[in-house]
Amino acid sequence: MSGKKIGLFTGSFDPVTLGHVDLIARAAQLFDHLYVGVFFNKDKKGQFSIDSRKRMLEEAVKDVQNVTVITAYNSLAVDIAEKLQVTHLVRGLRNGNDLTYEANLEFFNKHLDPQIDTVYLMAANQWQEVSSSRIRELLYFKSDISAFVPESVVKEVEATREPETRI
Repeated sequence: MSGKKIGLFTGSFDPVTLGHVDLIARAAQLFDHLYVGVFFNKDKKGQFSIDSRKRMLEEAVKDVQNVTVITAYNSLAVDIAEKLQVTHLVRGLRNGNDLTYEANLEFFNKHLDPQIDTVYLMAANQWQEVSSSRIRELLYFKSDISAFVPESVVKEVEATREPETRI
């Protein structure tokens, strides 16, 4: 894929939200190919397995032609990017806190690989308050999440949710 613009959008996607799907679809328009990496984050306790996250994400973006979903364990994004000949890392921003966090990551990524650039995309207005951690909180309380996540996540939750016992 030499000479082409290749993006890598990474995250824990635990679970994938409609905000993620929107960012992926928009980022895919900017690149010849977009890899979406489900990365293991040592600082986050995952609710869904990496394989489950990958399956839900693949289903959610199945209609986006130039997207490939990958997984990575104990790897830096820049190392995976080098192997895949990625030209740009893609990051989504919901607010100023995200920008501060992502700018710090970009500083170190640029140190590790001076050739790679980072592209930031703002979350669409309707998704700026939606986060995977809030979805996990709603799941804990068995609340309806269907307004915030793709159908693939709803199906996964329904398939794995234990029957509710009433008092």
